[in-house]
Amino acid sequence: MVGAIMNIDYPGLLKEPLPSGQCRYRVRVEGDPRRRITLRCGPGHEDFQRQYLAARRGEDPQIAKPASTYAKPRSIGWLVNAYFEFLEARVAAGTTSAKTLKKKRNLLTRLLKRPDRVLLIPQEKLIEMQDEMAATPAQADAFIEAVAVMYDWAAKRKHVQHNPARGIDRVYIKGDGATPWKADDVRAFFQRHKAGSKAHVAMSLLLWTGCRVEDLTTLGRRHECVIDGVEAIRWVPGKKGSSEVTIPLLPPLKAATRAPIVQGATYVLGRGGSPYASGDSMSAMVKRWCTDAGLGHLSAHGVRKGLAELLAELGCSQYEIMAILGHSEARTSEVYTRRVERWKLALGAMDRVNIANVWHQE
Repeated sequence: MVGAIMNIDYPGLLKEPLPSGQCRYRVRVEGDPRRRITLRCGPGHEDFQRQYLAARRGEDPQIAKPASTYAKPRSIGWLVNAYFEFLEARVAAGTTSAKTLKKKRNLLTRLLKRPDRVLLIPQEKLIEMQDEMAATPAQADAFIEAVAVMYDWAAKRKHVQHNPARGIDRVYIKGDGATPWKADDVRAFFQRHKAGSKAHVAMSLLLWTGCRVEDLTTLGRRHECVIDGVEAIRWVPGKKGSSEVTIPLLPPLKAATRAPIVQGATYVLGRGGSPYASGDSMSAMVKRWCTDAGLGHLSAHGVRKGLAELLAELGCSQYEIMAILGHSEARTSEVYTRRVERWKLALGAMDRVNIANVWHQE
């Protein structure tokens, strides 16, 4: 045996270091702990749960069967995996995004650490799990909501009679969201990250298109076009339900995208000249660039928010902001115009009060 064998979260799961520096995962067969079956992936892989459950039952994980067929019938392990399989089918059909499935997996996998649990988790146990995530309250609430949606799905299919996750109070108090960027922040960022760098291209795209950070993983020259003699960029944002965005390709943005020596399928390239794998990895990279520029309190989303507020202050209507930012509902853009409109109304009202001189005393 090479190195130490470590037991990790799942019952019977062993993590064994190899001479190459890599590791392998093996599972003790339930009822026969001396027998161990090697898995072909580790925790976090989309096929891990199926392989783990198959190995616990002493079956070869290579045989492709749904994970729910290996789980104890009418257990929480069975329900969670059946729900994942339902979502996988929807992703394949194009009615659910792969990003949604990934988020559900990340949130609900904690229920699979004890796959032999009863189907219906008591509400007090869910609250206990929520309390254990007190350090990340937004994540705790997201977990409870994901469980609630799963049980709603199960109730409609007569798997459960009621939903224990409904009625649990939220613990996260939502603030004002990301801090909007100001002109001085942008100047500081560009002072640190010069033209030709990945960071400069990414910030230029966020600033001059109003795109979301996940769109940086797909936007490239294939989205450029000419409309009525004007160079433009046209794309459909990755966020579900977004409307198509068409905006002029402004000279500073064109110059920024042409500055890097290495050009590829997307404007912003990762290692090896390949696009970034996900919006999360792109967001983390932008955050690192912000920190490098002494702007650790800012994020990619704050650029978009700052642009929206600037557009509102310049007098753009809700619908103009919708066209630039790709909002499909007016109420989304109204968030940014409401503050500016209230300020202008207040100024107008005070002017009328001064003109009327209603507080003047003889």
